Amino acid sequence: MKPQFVLPFEKSIVDLEEHLAKLEREPNPTPATLDLIRNTRVEVAKLKRETYENLDAWQTVQVARHQERPQAWDYIDLICDEFVELHGDRSFGDDRAIITGFAKLDDQKVLLIGQHKGRNLKERNECYYGCAHPEGYRKALLKMQLAAKFGLPIVCLIDTPGAYPGIGAEERGQAYTIAVNLREMSRLPVPIICVVIGEGGSGGALGLGIGDHIAMLQFSYYSVISPEGCAGILWKGASPANCERAAIALKFTGPDLLRFGVVDEVLPEPLGAAHRDHRAMAGVLKSMIVRNLKSLSALKVDDLLARRYEKFRRIGAFEDLTATSSAEAAV
Repeated sequence: MKPQFVLPFEKSIVDLEEHLAKLEREPNPTPATLDLIRNTRVEVAKLKRETYENLDAWQTVQVARHQERPQAWDYIDLICDEFVELHGDRSFGDDRAIITGFAKLDDQKVLLIGQHKGRNLKERNECYYGCAHPEGYRKALLKMQLAAKFGLPIVCLIDTPGAYPGIGAEERGQAYTIAVNLREMSRLPVPIICVVIGEGGSGGALGLGIGDHIAMLQFSYYSVISPEGCAGILWKGASPANCERAAIALKFTGPDLLRFGVVDEVLPEPLGAAHRDHRAMAGVLKSMIVRNLKSLSALKVDDLLARRYEKFRRIGAFEDLTATSSAEAAV
């Protein structure tokens, strides 16, 4: 069946897959047809590999935003043996852009938090396309503090273009609420694993992104600003060409962020990316979470918090120009 949503660079793959499907539908294939089917399957796999191994930064953004890419609820359904959703921030309301609940992965109980964009128009409007309000971040923090009370590890699935930028959100303390999350997550006495599963946009992502192990999927991005926002500021317009320039300049894909020490791990996606095989991607994600929970749970609380603090202190590079300026002034 042809995918409903095809990216420009996927068209040749889809065309070849349609040709393969047509060959496979033949009722009485000849030996020559069977050989052609085998060769076409090899070609499809080769084309997928070559295409996705050579994506540029802007194409990676397009994959991260793919309409059929698995979202938080998809992963919850696929990796959790049990899930009990928790609602509300005890202050204003229940933000549907952020899902919180107790979950069980094999024999490990966790608090799972996920940002959800929605699948259809009704759900997307309820979730504000994954852009959370202050009540969403308050809800997440309250549930994290509850998890810490019971000694449960925390898993955050990040997927947002950014926090909701509306007037109401600002009036209710959007920036302040995210800042409180950063502070409080840095000192929660339980293991925290954060995974960027799609878009990791600005403070909206960082509000759930302080953890002991930070991972991202191969075709996700994690950035201080979206390509469109960056292009609008630098070049006064978010044309496709400007967005592509911004995406390259921001260096927000897995290999760059791994090199900078912003993330600890980049999870490989199935052949043709996660939107082509939700179940396979969920298997990789679950294995990573279970593996790291075991190693982090073995640490003493003081060591855990010290490692978390040092981890974020190491991110970024700067130069101290004070000595140079003093020497120049003396001359």
